[in-house]
Amino acid sequence: MKKSILSIAMGGGFAAVAIFLLVIFLPIIPISEKYSISVDPIIVKDEMGTETHVAIRNTGTDALTHVVVYYGGSAKSDIIPTLNPGEKISLSPPEGSELNEVRITTDQGINITKEYRTPASASFVGNSGYGG
Repeated sequence: MKKSILSIAMGGGFAAVAIFLLVIFLPIIPISEKYSISVDPIIVKDEMGTETHVAIRNTGTDALTHVVVYYGGSAKSDIIPTLNPGEKISLSPPEGSELNEVRITTDQGINITKEYRTPASASFVGNSGYGG
């Protein structure tokens, strides 16, 4: 009888601690949205010229369709038919781009405008991208 009461008390204490920890730490656990996108336009100007690219990643749980990248100016937009969850694409803005900001839209209602940024480590290595 003493063992069963002790077991119940220990089990109840363990459950109380587990519930407490769950309530405390649950708000910091990221919950992925169904449709979400990360956009990172990079620009580096140095003695070699200007290097740019736009990294786009589907951070949601579902595929994005008809992802359109508007560069501004007289540049033709890029169209990505499907961007699957976790997939990342790096694009180079074409001739005629304004190089101020890019706008991304999708069939799922995403509409994001981001300004170009210069990374802290701005040295390029050949044509392989930025050294950030």
